[in-house]
Parts: sequence; structure tokens; C-alpha cells
Amino acid sequence: MPNQNTSLEELVEQITNAVLARFDGQARDELHLSADHCLANCPHHLMSLIDAGGERLGMTFEQAAAACQIARYIDHTLLKPEATRDQIHKLCREADQYSFASVCVNPAWVREAASILRHSCVRVCTVAGFPLGANAPDTKAYEARRAIFDGAHEIDMVINIGALKSSDYDLVERDIRGVVEVCHEFGCLCKVIIETALLTTEEKVKACLLVKTAGADFVKTSTGFSKAGATIEDVALMRQVVGPSMGVKAAGGVKDFASAQEMIRAGATRIGASVGVKIAREAGGLREEHVSKIAY
Repeated sequence: MPNQNTSLEELVEQITNAVLARFDGQARDELHLSADHCLANCPHHLMSLIDAGGERLGMTFEQAAAACQIARYIDHTLLKPEATRDQIHKLCREADQYSFASVCVNPAWVREAASILRHSCVRVCTVAGFPLGANAPDTKAYEARRAIFDGAHEIDMVINIGALKSSDYDLVERDIRGVVEVCHEFGCLCKVIIETALLTTEEKVKACLLVKTAGADFVKTSTGFSKAGATIEDVALMRQVVGPSMGVKAAGGVKDFASAQEMIRAGATRIGASVGVKIAREAGGLREEHVSKIAY
């Protein structure tokens, strides 16, 4: 028990030390992330810290606000087949620290990512029919249902590209609609990858119209595993076709803050990127040698 001469500051310090003593290393890390997350989502709190000696944070309030703003666009992505458990854990910790829109992982990692992010506002995204889009429609629908059961909030599915190029539009729409219905049954988002690098301009327009007709929430440029990724021209075209009510996700080849800004100006409302941390740091005006100073 503290004595009567204990100051308020000393009492707070004693209680804090007692609580932290009961946490192991992993729990301390989670507590640190929660504190960082609070700073990212409470700019007025961050401003008060800056007023009290902001240079210790390594960024101004305006820089922090810019980093937070771009972070809300980013699906922090790791879809490489060789991704390890440690890398998935790191991805999730980064997403929570920077308040990214989601992490995007392969289906086998959904349950693990959902567990790591269970106390976070970061959503878990995964893929269906990935990366070729050549699965049967009922297989894609099952993939989506299973992923949602494991904890996914968003599904990025790949269309049947061969069917589109064969002008079998009924199959393409049915393929999309099957996943959309599963997603919407559980209140989840469905993003549809049309793989723009493999399509003519006319095929891109038709694909976007089919995605919209099937009721999807987003149309997405690329898997990142084909011969090219997102371009400004494709994003602008997709936005023009689907109108203002649908989301447009640019993915593949977004490597820095400047290219992310270009995609957003062209009409993207999400950015799929494996370099989300780099983008957020650049938005905050930080160079690599300054990363240890970041406090949100």
C-alpha cells in the first residue's frame, strides 16, 4: 500500500509497474501496439504530445495526420506462397500499428491473422480462386464461406478470365455472384479482381459492368502475380465505368507514397500493397533512418 506521502505521479508509476510485471513479453508487445494504435486514431491526443515536446515523436502533427489518412486506404498484403508464420505475425503487428484498412493473406493464414487482430479495428482479407481465377464457381463460393468461418471480413476473388475472353458473360457473372452472395450473407465485403493486364480495353469495361451487375462491393485491378499490375489509366477507366458508388482497388506495382497518391487521384479507394509501411512512413515524411522514432 502506498503511504500518505506518495505523490500522484509516484502512485501512477507504482500501479503501472505492477500491471506490467504481470505481462509476459508477448503481452507487453500487444499493450505497446494498443498504445500506438490509440495515437494513430486520436490526432488530438497526438497534438497534445507534440505540444509537450513533439520532436521526440519524429513527426509533426500534419505528417502524422497524412500518414493516418493514407493508411486507411491500404490493404497490407502478403500473398507469397513462401510466407512464414513469423512474417504473417509481423504483417499483422504492422497493420495494427499503422491502422491499415486490412491485412490480406492467403486462406491458410486467415484464422491466425484473425486471432492476432481480434482486438484491432484492422480487418482480415483473403483471396478466392487465386491467382488464376480458373476454379469452378462453387469452389470459389466454398472458399469464401470457409474463409469467413475462419475469421475473414473481406474476400478478393479472381474472375474466370478465360470465360470473359470467350464472351461467356453468363458464367462470369454467375461466378462472381456466387461469392458476392456468400460475402453479403455474413456482412462481408467482396472485391473482384479482373486482372487488367490480360484484358483489352473493351474487356476491362465489360468485366467492370459484370462485377457491378453481380452486386460486388469493389472491382480490383490485379492479383500481383500476372505480367503487370495496376496502372493509373486502368484505375481511371474502372472508376468511370462503375461510377461513384462502388469501390476501386489498385493492386500490383504500388511501391511508394507517390504512386499510391496517383492511384487515389485516379479513383482508387483501396490500395493493395506489400509495402504499406513504407508508404505510410513516406506520407509522414520519414526516411528509413528515422523509423525507430515513429510513435504511432
